[in-house]
Amino acid sequence: MASSDTSEISYEDLKALLGKSQNLLLVDVRSKDEVDRGRIPGSLHIPVDTVEAALSMEPDEFKAKYGVTKPPLDAPELVFHCQIGRRGAVATNKANEHGYVNARNYKGGYKEWSEKEGK
Repeated sequence: MASSDTSEISYEDLKALLGKSQNLLLVDVRSKDEVDRGRIPGSLHIPVDTVEAALSMEPDEFKAKYGVTKPPLDAPELVFHCQIGRRGAVATNKANEHGYVNARNYKGGYKEWSEKEGK
């Protein structure tokens, strides 16, 4: 059952998590071309149109494809982002539908990140 309000995370909170959390999985749902032009360090690229399939994978299949452990449904720090927030919200809602109760969207997206980071 999907919630209509997507949980969100701010630039400041995401920056703090990137600095201290071992459990953060930051998923970039933009296109390959967008990612090739710049990315948030440590992010994992899973295009928005493949998020649902990725979250449906068995853990060993997910690890083989993406090189990281598939997050458990109760992962405390699962964050999706895109360029300006819309696709990130779509991906976050898909994660919620799959039972990821703590999934959040970084609404500012790569646009805000690159502006604040001076990239």
